[in-house]
Amino acid sequence: MKKRLIGLVVVGLVFGMLMGFTSISFSQEKTPLGQFSTIAEYEEATGGEIASFSEAPTLSKLVEEGKLPPVEERLPDEPAVVEPVEEIGEYGGTWRRAALSPADTMIHMRLGYEPMVKWARDGKTIIPNLCTSWEISEDGKAYTFHLRKGVKWSDGESFTADDVMYWYNDELMNKEITPVFPSWLAPHGEPVKVEKVDDYTVIFRFEQPYSLFLEYIAVNNGIFASPGHYLQQFHPKYTPEEELATLTKEAGFEFWYQLYGDKAASHTNPDLPVLRPWKLATSPTDPRVIAERNPYYWKVDPQGNQLPYIDRIAFDMVQDTEMIVMKAVQGEIDMQGRNLAFKDFTLLMENRERGGYQVYQWDAGETASAVFFNQNYTGDEFIVDLLRDVKFRTALSLAINREDINQIAYLGQATPPYTIFPKDSMQNDPEIRKLYEYNVDEANRLLDELGLTEKDGDGFRLRPDGKPIQLTILTNVGYAIHPDVMELIAQYWNKVGIKTAVDAITGTLWWPRINSADYQIAGYTLGSLYPGKFVLTYSLFVIPNSPNTYYGPLWGLWYTSGGKAEGAVRPTGDALKIIENFDKIIVSTDPDEIDKLTDEILILWAKNLWAIPVLGFFNFPVVVKDNFKNVPQKGTLAYPYCSPGYMNPEQFFFKK
Repeated sequence: MKKRLIGLVVVGLVFGMLMGFTSISFSQEKTPLGQFSTIAEYEEATGGEIASFSEAPTLSKLVEEGKLPPVEERLPDEPAVVEPVEEIGEYGGTWRRAALSPADTMIHMRLGYEPMVKWARDGKTIIPNLCTSWEISEDGKAYTFHLRKGVKWSDGESFTADDVMYWYNDELMNKEITPVFPSWLAPHGEPVKVEKVDDYTVIFRFEQPYSLFLEYIAVNNGIFASPGHYLQQFHPKYTPEEELATLTKEAGFEFWYQLYGDKAASHTNPDLPVLRPWKLATSPTDPRVIAERNPYYWKVDPQGNQLPYIDRIAFDMVQDTEMIVMKAVQGEIDMQGRNLAFKDFTLLMENRERGGYQVYQWDAGETASAVFFNQNYTGDEFIVDLLRDVKFRTALSLAINREDINQIAYLGQATPPYTIFPKDSMQNDPEIRKLYEYNVDEANRLLDELGLTEKDGDGFRLRPDGKPIQLTILTNVGYAIHPDVMELIAQYWNKVGIKTAVDAITGTLWWPRINSADYQIAGYTLGSLYPGKFVLTYSLFVIPNSPNTYYGPLWGLWYTSGGKAEGAVRPTGDALKIIENFDKIIVSTDPDEIDKLTDEILILWAKNLWAIPVLGFFNFPVVVKDNFKNVPQKGTLAYPYCSPGYMNPEQFFFKK
């Protein structure tokens, strides 16, 4: 075994240490990793000392009343130590937010990002979380996790390797609970095997090396544990059939696994024990959904104060994003970026004094807008051939006036599309850059070369049958700016003679259309070209390895099903090469080889233009009340980070 005892290295975090609850301050100028794995690591790195623990007054009262054990007994043997962004916080308060539904980001999941390992605040480093360390075998096939001893679920029951094994044996391997085995846990089609070594050690074994496993855990919020002591009452392995049938019927479900799924969801079941800082405390159907602090939460600050600082989170359920914006303007939201959009930026900025808030600008973690040419479209054969022709796609890319879109839709704040590529060399590659330049003459020349020279009286290019060529861009009305951008793109394509319409549909219709490949072009964001390995771990926008891949959903279905699913299409050419490179990356233990193969993927993807980034990265508005502290001024709003979870929201607080 090649040991990789992973600890946190934090440089220059603490400016000074004095006695007292508010005596430590930290600089917003620095970007700390945010969390030490243990107190010992904290003390060694900083010279500080944590000699005792304290807790929120509300919890102290419960201890005095005999309703809770002392804080020392509720904390683990090795609490994680969270560095405040600015200063040691104060206990209390209700964090006001708004949401469209209880399922909107799973309500408080993003505010309780607690996987086995997590992304640090720098957005680049993977650090221990529910484990204190891990080891990777020499051959890259086995991952050994050392669980944090003494962690407790929110009901006070111990978290151990048995919870991992319950998740593995009774949930993951149960085909009724998990009918489709997660592909990221079955690289090359071979499901992971999990073994318990002792109460606080588990091993994940793969048939082949799996270089991206840790990144996948961090991206997918991989806790790898379930509170079996609670959930067994809804599982047929542990509960008599008749009793379970009665529970299922009483809950209004037809099948036991439907009941189980409901009870195992932290955003629908207030009784479910959790490991997050806050726990659902009200019915998810309430107009105001409340999450209360977890009295057994297992992290502390540098003075030994048990986190979180904030008592509860209140989510007001609203009908649409406009109501969320209005609540922010009126000062009724304490901190939120979710469901605020770039189009709201001016309004939010103009009302800062009125609402008593600041507007931070966090990186969107995705392109401003992009169009995806469906390579699996099976409608009109003439259109099929055009969508699959790189010269046609290049012409349409050159026809887009990106600077105008930037000024009109993004207030000039977005970046050129070639800046999405992680490698500087690619950003400066003239062959790649010229694919995204506005050049109407060249666009028209390429279209003429394709034989599309005949036009009608309105200037639209004609098909061989004499009818105008017509394309339709599918887009999602749930993201208001995309339909507007797609309408602009349609205008540019109209100008070069390609008649284009926009079909804006609701979110409920979106995925059925995408998964069935029932569209010509999709207009959305390119959400995977984040820093580091995100292009590999959240790869569906670039690598056709998911039925959700906009430019090749049936290629993705082929990949995830091993070619067995009905309707799956085997990719060919450069698309197949990309998948082959991806499969090589997964089993590689050579960092240089991984980098080389990743570069090849990005270059092939960029030059084929299956997806056309319209603009590069831009900023999202994040509303932060003037008295709401420890929120980083710079951050990333992105799914892989479970934003703002990776920023340690447990250390946010209200300053009195």
